[in-house]
Amino acid sequence: MTVTSRPVAVVAGIVSAALLLTGCGTTLVPGRASSAEPPITDVAPADFPITGAAETEADVTARNSLADLNDFWAQTFPEVYGEDFPALTGGYFSVDPGDVDESQYPDGEIGCSSAPEEVEQNAFYCPPDSGTSNEDSISYDRAFLQELGDQFGRFLPALIMAHEFGHAVQGRVGYPADDTSINTETQADCFAGAWTRWVADGNASHETIRAPELDDLLAGYYVVRDPPGTDPAAEQAHGSYFDRVSAIQDGFDGGAAACRDNYESDRRFTQAEFTDEELAEGGTGNAPPDEIAAVIESALPEYYADSFPSDLGTDFTEPTIEPFDGTAPSCAGMNTDTNAGFCPDGDIVYYDQTDLAEPAYRDIGDYAVLTAVAIPYGIAARDQLGLSTDDEDAIRSATCQAGAFSGAALNGEVTSIALSPGDFDEAVQFLLAYGKDPTVFPDVGLSGFQLVDVFRQGYLYGLTACGLQA
Repeated sequence: MTVTSRPVAVVAGIVSAALLLTGCGTTLVPGRASSAEPPITDVAPADFPITGAAETEADVTARNSLADLNDFWAQTFPEVYGEDFPALTGGYFSVDPGDVDESQYPDGEIGCSSAPEEVEQNAFYCPPDSGTSNEDSISYDRAFLQELGDQFGRFLPALIMAHEFGHAVQGRVGYPADDTSINTETQADCFAGAWTRWVADGNASHETIRAPELDDLLAGYYVVRDPPGTDPAAEQAHGSYFDRVSAIQDGFDGGAAACRDNYESDRRFTQAEFTDEELAEGGTGNAPPDEIAAVIESALPEYYADSFPSDLGTDFTEPTIEPFDGTAPSCAGMNTDTNAGFCPDGDIVYYDQTDLAEPAYRDIGDYAVLTAVAIPYGIAARDQLGLSTDDEDAIRSATCQAGAFSGAALNGEVTSIALSPGDFDEAVQFLLAYGKDPTVFPDVGLSGFQLVDVFRQGYLYGLTACGLQA
């Protein structure tokens, strides 16, 4: 990100290595394994055969989720597409590429692959037109799924199965309008989100997930994002972290019908390539720490000074933004032990450099710092409008405003800042990592999953979607 008349400095996330989930880019990062509740019942292997399955924990999870996915789509497909769902004809395949028993696989084929290494650290759907004997099938590396489950909780492997099953749905109804990889892959994520909501609502016979575990599920999906700077038009593009979790939430909120309808050629994506200048600066896009405060102090007031009159029909009075180190500014009646907040006594938005900005920058990136300040800035905006500033409505609204600001900045509507690949990913990471931290957010009972969702709503629909009408 950059301020006018200052050297260009941009914001991006962590560049990750490449890993395929039908072409997904990822790296494994430290996670918080949080096993969902145990399955209601496990499907018997004889009732749902998976070729090559060794009945590991990953195989049991895959079988349970695939059985529930068949039930979900048998119910949902007629409602959304007006016809019965044709069951997969090619079957399901499990393999541990490091320990292969070739006798388990007829003709030596694992799905539509003839080599175990093609399945390594992967899961994929083989479409009906592949020209192989096992077309219309799903295959997965069970060792890889086990690793993901150990790091991020049991439901993440189930979500990956739901993504691949989403491709099977596409194999029956066709692919999104422009048939680009990023649209196709995020639509499959959306289908997975619709199934996840169905499971969360208690409709599944085998899988379960509780609402608090949705945070860990989104956190784990970081591993399947494309590396920042990936060309969104690339043959195997899957989307940024934000693009992918946004698609999951699209399905979670709107169901499979939203997935059917919202993936046309005009769908907005945050994924973008690095510019030559960004690459010359190292290809990370992180602004130097000493430039971030100036960017924040320029960009947020510019956005609100323009958007308040145009969107809300009223002028905006700029609050003071005051970084501090260790001791918050004095504010009558306020809890000054917090690391970020709004003080109506003096009209000050404050944030702690030492305990918030520095670790957020170090662990996530500089757009995490901007997001941390944008939320209390949104509280200041509500205060000017005479709206609540310390309840659930206030935090939802302020987080939504941070998304609306980010969307405007991405579109070039805020001239004092320029976003770079990975910025929105960092916003998601910040909301998941700090969303339940009472030193940053008032404890109003919102999960990280909910905060990401309202940020997404602001990005998609702008300031008028953020509850600022009196």
